Amino acid sequence: MSTLREKVKQSLPAPLLGVLRDTRDGLARAAQWPSAALHPWRRDSIRRLNALRNSRQGERCFIIGNGPSLQKTDLSRLKGEFTFGMNRIYMAFDQIGFSTSCIVTVNDLVMEQCYRDFQGLGIPLFVSWRARRWLAPAENIHYLFTTYTGPKFARNAAGRIWESATVTNVALQLAYHMGFSTVILIGVDHSFVTQGKPNTTVVSQGDDPNHFTPGYFGKGFRWQLPDLDTSEIGYALARQAFEADGRCVLDATIGGKLQIFPKVDYESLF
Repeated sequence: MSTLREKVKQSLPAPLLGVLRDTRDGLARAAQWPSAALHPWRRDSIRRLNALRNSRQGERCFIIGNGPSLQKTDLSRLKGEFTFGMNRIYMAFDQIGFSTSCIVTVNDLVMEQCYRDFQGLGIPLFVSWRARRWLAPAENIHYLFTTYTGPKFARNAAGRIWESATVTNVALQLAYHMGFSTVILIGVDHSFVTQGKPNTTVVSQGDDPNHFTPGYFGKGFRWQLPDLDTSEIGYALARQAFEADGRCVLDATIGGKLQIFPKVDYESLF
């Protein structure tokens, strides 16, 4: 069957194949819409997300990636700043002495394997609508309608958000939604030691060289290989949206490989 499917794909003109793929993806998103728009749990999250809109207008925030460069970054500087942490950033809380202002996580494998950790956190959590399988409603949980397809930059995070293969882009859309005028990225190394086909699920065989601690995706942890090209599409859309509104995203990652946003020296920010 897979061989036949590949033969059919190869026989179709690229533009037609693109139209068929977009149509399929659009139908899949449409099927998700009723639940994501009308379910009581989502309705409550939509209400609370709308209350957050432009609530931080004119302020700055930091989006903290989980790359190895965090080990070279003085995170103590961020105490008192508004910070978006992502995925398993909570593993650093004891070391840095404070919690991030919130955590954003939308990856199913992370949620499936770590949901008990998230249940124990008292800070605001922004999670995908799919995460309801593991996390029941709570005062600190905000369900986001995130999708894998349909490239866009959501100026209103209460609606649909495109993930663009990285939780960092979801955090950028939340930061825009809240009204932050300056968003600063740190720990977004945009490079991985582990190589392979993007989005492939693999099982870690030992210490994790791609994040700030070896145990982040430690031995036995299932995770997906990065799709840096798709991530860059989302980053470019983010830069365009912020700059069109007179706002900016700066990249203060120490030694980061991302080239989409203007670079700034981390220490100069304080």
